[in-house]
Amino acid sequence: MIERNPGLIRDRKLYLKTYRQCCSGKELVDWLMKQNECLQSRSQAVGMWQVLVDEGILVHVKHELNFHDKDTQFYRFQDSECGLNHTTNERDSEDELQEALSLLSQLGPDALLTMILRKCPSQRSAEDLEVIYEELLHVKAAAHLSSSVRKELAAVLVFESHAKAGTVLFSQGDKGTSWYIIWKGSVNVITHGKGLVTTLHEGEDFGQLALLNDAPRAATIILREDNCHFLRVDKQDFIRILKDVEANTVRLEEHGKTVLVLEKSSDWAEQGGAGNNSKYTVMSGTPEKILEHLLDTVKLDSNGNDAIEPCVSDFLLTHKVFMPSSQLCPALQHQYPDTLSEGSDQEKASYVLTTKQKVVKLIGQWVALYGLLLKEDPLALDFLERLKKEVAGDFRLSSMLKEQFRERRRTKVLENGYQSLSRNQQFDWFSNCEEPVGRLQPIRAQDKVLYEIYRPDNKPLTLMLPVNTSVQDVMSAIVKPGGDHILVKMNSTGERAQLKLDGTAVYTALGLNERLFICTSSQVEQLTPLKEQQGPERGTTDILEQMGSKDIASELTNYDWELFTAMHEVELVYYVFGRHKFPGAITANLERFVRRFNEVQHWVVTELCLCEDLVKRAILLKKFIKIAAVLKEQKNLNSFFAVMFGLSNSAVHRLYKTWERIPSKTKRIYCAYERLMDPSRNHRAYRLAVAKLSPPYIPFMPLLLKDMTFINEGNPNYVDKLVNFEKLRMIAKTVKIVRGCRSQPYVPSSPQRGLADRMFLEAPATRISTYSDHALPLRSPSNIRHYIQNLKVIDNQRKLTQLSRTIEC
Repeated sequence: MIERNPGLIRDRKLYLKTYRQCCSGKELVDWLMKQNECLQSRSQAVGMWQVLVDEGILVHVKHELNFHDKDTQFYRFQDSECGLNHTTNERDSEDELQEALSLLSQLGPDALLTMILRKCPSQRSAEDLEVIYEELLHVKAAAHLSSSVRKELAAVLVFESHAKAGTVLFSQGDKGTSWYIIWKGSVNVITHGKGLVTTLHEGEDFGQLALLNDAPRAATIILREDNCHFLRVDKQDFIRILKDVEANTVRLEEHGKTVLVLEKSSDWAEQGGAGNNSKYTVMSGTPEKILEHLLDTVKLDSNGNDAIEPCVSDFLLTHKVFMPSSQLCPALQHQYPDTLSEGSDQEKASYVLTTKQKVVKLIGQWVALYGLLLKEDPLALDFLERLKKEVAGDFRLSSMLKEQFRERRRTKVLENGYQSLSRNQQFDWFSNCEEPVGRLQPIRAQDKVLYEIYRPDNKPLTLMLPVNTSVQDVMSAIVKPGGDHILVKMNSTGERAQLKLDGTAVYTALGLNERLFICTSSQVEQLTPLKEQQGPERGTTDILEQMGSKDIASELTNYDWELFTAMHEVELVYYVFGRHKFPGAITANLERFVRRFNEVQHWVVTELCLCEDLVKRAILLKKFIKIAAVLKEQKNLNSFFAVMFGLSNSAVHRLYKTWERIPSKTKRIYCAYERLMDPSRNHRAYRLAVAKLSPPYIPFMPLLLKDMTFINEGNPNYVDKLVNFEKLRMIAKTVKIVRGCRSQPYVPSSPQRGLADRMFLEAPATRISTYSDHALPLRSPSNIRHYIQNLKVIDNQRKLTQLSRTIEC
């Protein structure tokens, strides 16, 4: 900093007082914004400086605890940390600066959040409240709360910390004054007569019961560890929020029963202004009433191209959970009016046309979301065909739709520069539905795949059957009915599971190195894993050392994109709620993508544990770290985490002699990546990193599925016998992340040098093995692609640990 901006640290005057050798908060933020182009806001830079304030490296001249982005707030670096006399070469200095900025950018958001929470609630800005709200989305104790309640909590939460384990937060019988959420640490819950009842950890809460019932504390809370942090809501705020929620809730009733619950909501930016900016959000209701309300929100314009309301796409993405096609299609037909009994002819005609347009637009969005999957749903397809005829019979409506269709086609032609426009083009629901472009086509329910099923003697039976074939039908195709045969899946460790007769699509749902076996009940215990399930006996180090790290990473990413784009986003909903609850649905493409994550993870461990030569193994380990760097640069977070999970596997982590041979710079890069894997605060480090990315990118799929499972298990599907639409909105929001990732086309990476190349500037490692010119074809893209798409791995952790101990005692 001193070398690049010598005038930044100087004497300052304020209100006739001189402050020696310091710099202003605003100038420090300005300097950091220039150094790090990835910073998207000044608040991010504030967080990075706050880390140094918290550590005592940067000190406010008046010893204030919070960093301020102001000209009138001055800071000094501690002399011991400043290193004014330290000299080094320019390249090392630049590397150290970038590493320091990388570390601060990871630690900064946490420091910023803590700083915001330490503020008096009345001093928090709208931006501060948004930061707290986003954090509450991933806190277990707040998972069941509505968006409006979380927003209110963000405005009143108070940060509270205690240094010593054993501190009593409150005692049984005390008056209830606050509700607590554990932010960091853990507490013991103790009651008279029973002693220790339970232990509560990060993200859990306590103290709510006494506030709700206005009763004394039912237990004593004692800190279980040092340095515990809490988010506290005081009683008066807690009661006010409950009252506000009730006051802002509207219940619509029919025949004496509630059919729709709406909640009034407004943005923080609108608060304090005119009250007419508020809108009503669906919280719960009957499926038909939710549909009716959402149709009212559909806006129409001249060409039908305006964006549909997010709540409508939330409904369409999740409707099969509470309203299958057999219920949705009649409800849509009911909303499609024939005539109106009241009003003038002109009013009736206008209302009917408008309502029909809204129904057609919503259905168009439904088709756009599900695409060709709807063609596999006989009820939906029949309904769409019938409605298409009704639309064609309405001259005014069909004329408008044809014109809108032509306008959209015209826009597409102008954008793409191909296709011809036909004046007699017929209206078709599926006109804009296209198959994903790529080598890998999506797996469809009726596609036939080759089932490999093994007998007890390990001899295979092969047969072609549709993907969604039931276990009963699979068995009928192999053995005569009436016997006591069963279908079993077994993994590489020998664990067996009998499959239920009504199960479907079992072949595509097999895990890594799992196989199907047909046998009688008495033969189950005799089944043993196949040799191919055990994985390879020799590694492919000699092949890998002939391939460039960037080439390997690029082919990993290219293949991942094929798998990722073949997966339909609604498969996530089926997967989390249970595929068996959705007749005819498959999750084969998602399961294939998840299986790929496990495959890449175990590939890294397998190759390192099968490489017996220490020098070669160290070179291979460094290569995997560079592959991780390139994957991160290519925004392939799924394979990046797969490689990192492989490197952090206990069988690899214990290879101390191998890690000792890794250059210190490479180790520092690995450690920085390790911090992204930190699971604390519900993987906050990863979430903050992803928030900075723009599409296209491949997300960390296991975490997305974990988020959806967390929402599903933490919230009921129905509240007071009404569909819990708030839960489905949260599910849809996570599903839409997948859509956002794919909203821009993926272009394979170019060969130019990137950030990963600059991070590994040292000369390439000398290859241990020698190979002649005839081996060079191994480096061709087609050969690398073939290798990457046909990985052979060991997924038995016990076997991997044994191999690890063999190569390094």
